[in-house]
Amino acid sequence: MQKILIVDDEPHICRLLQFNLERYGFEVLVGHNGKEGVKIARKEKPDVILLDIMMPKMNGIEACAILKTDLKTKHIPIFMLTALSRVGDMEDAFEAGADGYIAKPFPATEIAQEVRWRLAKLAEKK
Repeated sequence: MQKILIVDDEPHICRLLQFNLERYGFEVLVGHNGKEGVKIARKEKPDVILLDIMMPKMNGIEACAILKTDLKTKHIPIFMLTALSRVGDMEDAFEAGADGYIAKPFPATEIAQEVRWRLAKLAEKK
């Protein structure tokens, strides 16, 4: 069973994602800010991380950069999950090491398929 870490400060987004991902057989972990997300990722080593950008304590760009420079977590695919959709925001996410970008709002019922598709695309590149 693949393990997904959701890091988002909006509880309703976390619940919605968790419900839909668990329906498709993923194990789901949840963090509510960047610092918490980094801590959970280092401890649990998920297969993929869905990371919001705008969060308290540490934003998603900072969290992504930390995780992508840590030998224990740099291999984990990180998909930024955010309402920010300016070109500069995407560039910042990719410069921090993000593997993909999913814009909010997104169809919650399709998030599992989206994650699987993106993971397959990453595997093809390797």
